[in-house]
Amino acid sequence: MDNISAVIEALIFASESPLPLEKICAVLDGVDKTEVKDALDKLIAGYEERQSGISVQEVAGGFQFRTRPHLAVWVKRLKGTKPGSLTPAALETLAIVAYRQPIVKAEIESVRGVDVSAPLKGLLEKKLIRILGRKDVPGKPIIYGTTKKFLEVFNLKELADLPTMRELTEITEQQGMLDLEAAEENTGGQETILQESIGEESSEVISEVIAEDDIDS
Repeated sequence: MDNISAVIEALIFASESPLPLEKICAVLDGVDKTEVKDALDKLIAGYEERQSGISVQEVAGGFQFRTRPHLAVWVKRLKGTKPGSLTPAALETLAIVAYRQPIVKAEIESVRGVDVSAPLKGLLEKKLIRILGRKDVPGKPIIYGTTKKFLEVFNLKELADLPTMRELTEITEQQGMLDLEAAEENTGGQETILQESIGEESSEVISEVIAEDDIDS
């Protein structure tokens, strides 16, 4: 077989979404999983050693090419348009769904204290959350949860990687980084990162959510 690392590099580049290790192994039928993992590690290390403009990262249950965060300003100039961002209301709603899923609309509103119809609609349109089904109670309310795109946008391998309250506090003291268009536009697996301030009010609401229902990472 050709250089396994080169083959894996081509597969990740051609994939429209994060490529799982199991899928890579399935394509490289006959190659031992340990050998595939070693070749993948070698590929990742090679990009790190060269300090390339892109890197291979494990995100949303798979591997994907992503641009370096500090180069976002240049990629933004190339695209010439401002990537989508989340409003404080949408960010607060998303945080509640992420940390308390599966969850219904009434439960989200009990935390925020306001109607969340608009934020939920926007998050569904951006494919950051999805409908999991209906709760078996009177009225059969819709149950919401996050999507793989949510993990991809926020650079998470899995939900267990969500920050704890202490980690979130450190993050929100700086500027948050997210790009809501990256997953949709990434034909070559490249990500543009837009720096947006989360805001003190949203940070406080999200911190309260985590404090009440913390997830160990």
